[in-house]
Amino acid sequence: MATTDRQTATLALAHALSAAERGLPVIPLSPTKLPALRSPHRGDPEPVLCRGECGLPGHGVHDATADPAGVRALFAAAPWATGYGIACGRPRHHLIGIDLDTKSSTDSVAALQDLALRHLFTIPETVTVLTPSGGRHLWLTGPPDVVVPNCASRLAPGIDVRGAGGYLVGPGSVTAHGAYRLAPGTADLNPAPCPRALLRLITPPARPHHPTHSAQSRPPQGQGLVQFVLAAHEGQRNTRLFWAACRAYENGFGDELADALAQAAVRAGLTEREARATIASADRLTSGRGPGR
Repeated sequence: MATTDRQTATLALAHALSAAERGLPVIPLSPTKLPALRSPHRGDPEPVLCRGECGLPGHGVHDATADPAGVRALFAAAPWATGYGIACGRPRHHLIGIDLDTKSSTDSVAALQDLALRHLFTIPETVTVLTPSGGRHLWLTGPPDVVVPNCASRLAPGIDVRGAGGYLVGPGSVTAHGAYRLAPGTADLNPAPCPRALLRLITPPARPHHPTHSAQSRPPQGQGLVQFVLAAHEGQRNTRLFWAACRAYENGFGDELADALAQAAVRAGLTEREARATIASADRLTSGRGPGR
């Protein structure tokens, strides 16, 4: 590794450790802004739904940690990392990133100010990171019981939201397009609470609850999904269960079918805990609360 590359990697680790000291979970990033560690399952013959349960690094934002020893271990496994990502939606800050982009023809800063005027909230003074392209990331915090999903240009063109399952490129990171740095005057600030009106705009409405029906009234396609899970062989169980649960939630009877799917997955070889976690992931994804980046 060249001296300059080594210095960049050393600085990236130092900045990541500083963020971790503030309680922000981090992962190493490559110069492309993608997670630096490749998935340990990339050579598996069957798709694997794993978010770090295997104990190996390489699961993207799911590797994120604020433990200094854990941070050092991740960077030791990725000595080519030139930056770090900060996981959003995680304790203790439950970070929400408002990404004001400059790639569109729209003035995203003005668009956010217009939203603030129309919905009666004030954009707070908060940690602000300047991006190499001239954009900026505003750091806000959310309530621990509210899941904010990732979205792109849903609020307005050029305004992206980084929430649960997403990450922000941390200040001090160096990418192929330049460095990320703190905006003047914001280095000593803490992330400000997200204004309630803005939080309502970026949080999807609760999905209406449908009463549970008896097994006799379960839609016929529900039975087919259960059989699909029951027929899973080793190496297919999680993938089949996740696919079936997604189809059930997309068609409006996921809550009704969840118990039957879990029982089928247990009979196929998963543990009850694994099955419930996979079904919950399908629920989050299909309701728009799953990871977006």
